Amino acid sequence: MIPRELLATAQIPGGEELRLFRRGGDFIIALGGNELMSSRLSGSEEALATMTCDRLHNTDAPHLLLGGYGMGFTLRAALARLGPKARITIAELVPEIIDWARGPMAALTAGCLDDPRVDLVMRDVARAIAGANRRYDAILLDVDNGPDGLTRADNDQIYSMHGLTAAKAALKPGGVLAIWSAGPDEKFARRLKHAGFDVEETMVRAGRGGKGARHIIWFARAP
Repeated sequence: MIPRELLATAQIPGGEELRLFRRGGDFIIALGGNELMSSRLSGSEEALATMTCDRLHNTDAPHLLLGGYGMGFTLRAALARLGPKARITIAELVPEIIDWARGPMAALTAGCLDDPRVDLVMRDVARAIAGANRRYDAILLDVDNGPDGLTRADNDQIYSMHGLTAAKAALKPGGVLAIWSAGPDEKFARRLKHAGFDVEETMVRAGRGGKGARHIIWFARAP
C-alpha cells in the first residue's frame, strides 16, 4: 500500500486540526481519526449540487450559498449544471482550505474558484445566512459529517431550531435548504419539519456509479 504523505495542517477556528494528505495521486483531508473527504470519492458531494439544481424554482439566474468549499466537488458540479447568469457564494471558514485548493490541489480545483459566477467569502456560513432576508434560491451545507458540530462545536447552531429558522428566512419563497450527512438522523429530520420545511430525504452513494457508502441528503423546501 502506498503510504500517506502529510502535506499541510490547518487549525479550525474553535475546533481541531485539519490535515491534508497525499497518497499517490489522491488527496485526503482528515480530522483526528476521521477522513472527512477524499479525492477518490466525490459522488455524494456532486449529487448535493446536481440534485439541488434539479429542485430550483429559479433556473435562469439563481443565487446559491454553499457552506464549505471542501475539495470543490459540489462547486464544480453546480457550475457545470447552472447557466451564465447564476451566482454562487461560497462561505469558507478556514483560509488554508483555499490555499490547498490553489496550491497542491490546483489540478483538482480546475480553476473553479476563478469562475466569474463565484463569490468567495471567508466567513462562517452561519454568519452568511444570518440577516440574509430572502436572498438565496438554495443553501447547500456540507460543513460537517452530519447535523452536529463534528469539525467545530459552534456548527451545532446551524442545525438547531434557531439556525434552521434563520436559513428559512434567508431563502426566497420555494427555496431549498440542502444538507449533506454521512448517515441518517431521524431527530434532525423531524426538526426540519418542525421548522416549517417540506422535507425530502434521499440516499446517495459516496462514489460515482452507485458505489460506495450510503450518504444522506435532506432537501428542505421553504414555503
